[in-house]
Amino acid sequence: MSHHRIAPNVDDSTDQLADALAALRTELDLPREYPAPAVEEARRAVEEHRLPDHDLRHVPFVTIDPASSTDLDQALFIERDGDGYKVLYAIADVPSFVAPGGALDAETRQRGQTFYAPDGRIPLHPEVISENAGSLLADQDCSAFVWDFTLDPNGEVAGMSVARAAVRSRAKLSYKGAQEQLDAGTAPEVLRLLKEVGLKRVELERRRGGASLNMPEQEIVQATGGGGYRIAAAPSLPVEDWNAQISLMTGMAAAQLMLEGKVGILRTMPAPDERSLLHFKRQTQALGKPWDGGITYGEYLRTLDASDPRQLAILHSAGTLFRGAGYTPFDGDVPDDVVQAAIGAPYAHTTAPLRRLIDRFVLVICEALSNGHDIPDWAREALPTLPEIMAASDQLAGRLERLALDTVEAALVANRIGDEFDAVVISGSKPSNGNGNNGNGNGPFGTIQIAEPAVTAKCDGELESGTKVRVRLVKADIAAREIRFELLP
Repeated sequence: MSHHRIAPNVDDSTDQLADALAALRTELDLPREYPAPAVEEARRAVEEHRLPDHDLRHVPFVTIDPASSTDLDQALFIERDGDGYKVLYAIADVPSFVAPGGALDAETRQRGQTFYAPDGRIPLHPEVISENAGSLLADQDCSAFVWDFTLDPNGEVAGMSVARAAVRSRAKLSYKGAQEQLDAGTAPEVLRLLKEVGLKRVELERRRGGASLNMPEQEIVQATGGGGYRIAAAPSLPVEDWNAQISLMTGMAAAQLMLEGKVGILRTMPAPDERSLLHFKRQTQALGKPWDGGITYGEYLRTLDASDPRQLAILHSAGTLFRGAGYTPFDGDVPDDVVQAAIGAPYAHTTAPLRRLIDRFVLVICEALSNGHDIPDWAREALPTLPEIMAASDQLAGRLERLALDTVEAALVANRIGDEFDAVVISGSKPSNGNGNNGNGNGPFGTIQIAEPAVTAKCDGELESGTKVRVRLVKADIAAREIRFELLP
């Protein structure tokens, strides 16, 4: 993992970054301080909270998250069950803290999700819930929706149910620490079984045509000991994939419950159209690792190595295949299109209620359907309104992520104008219109990625996807969030 601290030589560059990030909050009209009535309602809910009668506190659940996380939505337990497995997956019982129709409910519907900005998280719920009483912290008695899965020897779901229960996590594990234990052979059984089940679920994903983009992740984090921010860039760890498979399994189970009950809301995405697939196939041929359609595109994507420049360019190009995701509510009639194409099955968001609004409603609906209870009116009545809320929230979160990354990247190189870098072309130049420009008044340009520091930006010149090039930095404007390189001969 490469970490890059922003410590520019120009005296006011840190102030420029702080000002630019503050301006970003204003520009995007991000939520501000949590309203006092909603905070007070959350405080009372915590004080008056009661654990469910069903007691699973004897089960040694663990959480696996980024090391700095304190809003812990999920806790896991796995054990062998004959030649198969038993998986218990506890999800934070956020609905037990949010009174329908109250000030807190209204504010969460305004926000839609937790927003992650470099200069501070903007939570969906007040911290008294999201990072304290509602979070599945180690050694804390909590209320949770516990999904109970029986898996066959191949990792297929043979039986499942969901019910509220009291739980108590035994340990807060980090992805990095868990992977180190697995690699060293010192991991506890729950992690060894997570790997075993996770690999089997990956194989099932491959068979059903699911697809994952194994892109190196870039995360903006505050540097320890002062000094502003850094960009942490690294491929995802295998344990993250295995852990994600449990979440995906739960989301598919939630979709199954709701489809059988003919009420709920799905996360849907259409399959790539033929034009997009044909364009992608041509790009894979040009970049030296052709995909002819003989295997599913999900299988193909899993073969790509992001450390290879040409395959990294293919992964960036593959992002065009993952478009059109939305939310599909239904009540009484099952919709025609129910599949999330990247997963290869019907799917619903249900495992992150502390950070995403829609999960709170899905959990309550699934618990009622699983146990033969009436679905609460407040959950059922909200279904038609949730797609618009979540679409607006997702769009805002996406803009925040893109603009924040642009801002911090500009700060990383603000004092290196004129410096030369090695780079990889991840998107080739747009074709010239014959007049020496691309039709926008500029010469041809593409997108490149430099490794040190981890920055992606536009570069002027004739560029071929997947090639290694030498470039010079010609512009880095923090306030404008703009970086520009030029190709060297």
